[in-house]
Amino acid sequence: MGAFISRFWFMLFPAKEYKIVVVGLDNAGKTTTLYKLHLGEVVTTHPTVGSNVEELVYKNIRFEVWDLGGQERLRTSWATYYRGTHAVIAVIDSTDRARISIMKDELFRLLGHDDLQQSVVLVFANKQDLKDAMTPVEITDALSLHSIKNHDWHIQACSALTGDGLYDGLGWIAQQVTGKTPS
Repeated sequence: MGAFISRFWFMLFPAKEYKIVVVGLDNAGKTTTLYKLHLGEVVTTHPTVGSNVEELVYKNIRFEVWDLGGQERLRTSWATYYRGTHAVIAVIDSTDRARISIMKDELFRLLGHDDLQQSVVLVFANKQDLKDAMTPVEITDALSLHSIKNHDWHIQACSALTGDGLYDGLGWIAQQVTGKTPS
């Protein structure tokens, strides 16, 4: 019944849809993050080849969320998804100290893309529930986030498995793209 009312409401008062692309290295937790937000539960995932797309509704705001495969051979195709993007979510495996510099290079490459010049950037410092996870401050420094001057950005500690921090991050995106605090 609630789903029917929700659909009817959106037919009467269509919501603007905002596009989000989710990027990160393989095994960072991108797909787990997407489905935890979409379904509210952890699903068994396999490495994403290409992309997954889902619609999320958060406090009457619709998001079209594209989860892009993070294997090295797939990263060159990320740019094909950028057109019309309002927000980028970079999911970082907070325990992957060996590859944080690779993610920094990928992040700065995508921030220079013409189709992302108006996009905001959310960094999910994922896997905070694991021992030896880098803190958001350590990740901010490792990614040189303070040097980003042309995009609004935010880093959010989270765990895709428990859901901690995910809605806080989505709320920040909602506020940035709509210009108001979600109700």
